[in-house]
Amino acid sequence: MGSAAIPGSEHPDQRFSGNLSHSLSNWNGVDDLWVFAYGSLIWRPSFEWVERRRVTLRGYHRELCLWSHDHRGSPDAPGVVFGLNRGGSCPGVAYRVAAAQVRETFEALWVREMRAGAYVPRWVRCCDGQDSVQALAFLLNRQCTHYTGELAEDHLLAVIRRAVGMSGRCLDYVLHTHAALHEHGIEDRGLCRLVSRLLDANSPAGATVPLALTA
Repeated sequence: MGSAAIPGSEHPDQRFSGNLSHSLSNWNGVDDLWVFAYGSLIWRPSFEWVERRRVTLRGYHRELCLWSHDHRGSPDAPGVVFGLNRGGSCPGVAYRVAAAQVRETFEALWVREMRAGAYVPRWVRCCDGQDSVQALAFLLNRQCTHYTGELAEDHLLAVIRRAVGMSGRCLDYVLHTHAALHEHGIEDRGLCRLVSRLLDANSPAGATVPLALTA
């Protein structure tokens, strides 16, 4: 006679796949789906897309609010990466994924975004000024251990300048995102001010905005 599984005792891959299945549970398998990008997904989506729009998500804002102990930092000197925190609005980019590519693309996104438990996948309504699309967004999980809470700007600057991880410098991650937003005609005033301070602090031999968004 089998025994019932204890909640939370499932293998991580089971919770992982179950979460993905839940997010696609209402998909008919025929329609294309949209993905909302607000950080590195803008300049390194790493998946095929058939349409791209500049859109705005209401009710959330882009914020450097998640510790990175691997890709953009280390356990001894963690970096920070972007999350979608509550409040305000967030201009970003929506990618339309062809129906034939949805499962492969979403599985890859889950591997990329969902392993650490820092994000919560949600379907959200994004507007481009004339029309709107329903897109998958990875919202900040404020209960996760990676959430930084509120950081003083000087502390944040120090973290960004010193942190280096397996994917490179935290500074480059921030500059890449800033440059990508600029390329799409998106002005994030808070990020612009932060980048201005980062560049001023590193002058005259300091960081420059990267020319190629490939890192």
